[in-house]
Amino acid sequence: MFLSGFLGGRVGYENINGPSSGRVCSCVRGHVSCSSARISRKGIELESQKKFLPNDLSRGFGLNKAYKRPYTRKSYVLDAADDEYDGVIIDSERLPHNPSIFASALQTSLFHWRLKGKKGVWLKLPLELSDLVPIAVKEGFKYHHAEEDYVMLAYWISEGPSMLPGNASHQVGVGGFVINNKNEVLVVQEKHCAPAFSGFWKLPTGFILEAEEIFEGAVREVKEETGIDTEFEEVVAFRHAHRVAFEKSDLFFICMLRPLTTTIQIDDLEIQAAKWMPLVDFVEQPTVRGTSCSGRSLISASNVSPSATAGFQPTI
Repeated sequence: MFLSGFLGGRVGYENINGPSSGRVCSCVRGHVSCSSARISRKGIELESQKKFLPNDLSRGFGLNKAYKRPYTRKSYVLDAADDEYDGVIIDSERLPHNPSIFASALQTSLFHWRLKGKKGVWLKLPLELSDLVPIAVKEGFKYHHAEEDYVMLAYWISEGPSMLPGNASHQVGVGGFVINNKNEVLVVQEKHCAPAFSGFWKLPTGFILEAEEIFEGAVREVKEETGIDTEFEEVVAFRHAHRVAFEKSDLFFICMLRPLTTTIQIDDLEIQAAKWMPLVDFVEQPTVRGTSCSGRSLISASNVSPSATAGFQPTI
């Protein structure tokens, strides 16, 4: 009889005088020692069960895979916190950096969480631990989303289809509709645009930042592109479009802003030119008038008295 996996060494059993006698030999880190003793084969088997997980317990829960690895002292449950949906969020700051240890601990953890009835597992791997991504994917984790310094993976433990929420489905853009007391609108020409829009005068636009309010984003974009300080008045139009960028949907809000300054200072990196343009000339542009919902909204908004409330205003 021969067993392996005891604390990184080997234990051998040699039957000498029948089933109830034997000599036990061990090899740990290159040192061999032997002793004679009356010990039954059943005793050896019982001892082995203390060091190994049973077959059912040693199975990993990767997709279409069952791993039968011996339980060692390097196998442990990863540090994690429960979320409010009966899921688990693994502590990314306390992950083992060694791929072999991580693989073993991840298998043990998945089995442990399955026994506890957990549903989903979230694993955030920072850029410096990107070599652990293939290991997690092999266990059944799938990509959820990524940022410049980490990737988020998710794994659904429960039976049936995954109920984990999907990645963000929209990007949010804003445009600043700035009109002065001469009924002129602040417009720009972008330095980098499609040939079809070359020479077209448009509103200052851009995407809102993370945790930024819509009206704050509009004020910021106008300032960055034209140097004009403004104050938010109301949302006069919005549009919802699909499959705009990377198959994501797009929400675009046009905010009416009151100018606080008048001197234009363009952003040379993005803007080719900027100016105050008579509103009547702006709306006569084919790309504005046409059938554009935003164009019609701007025309309607421009006919409203500045003291009236025609759009949506913040509640804060």
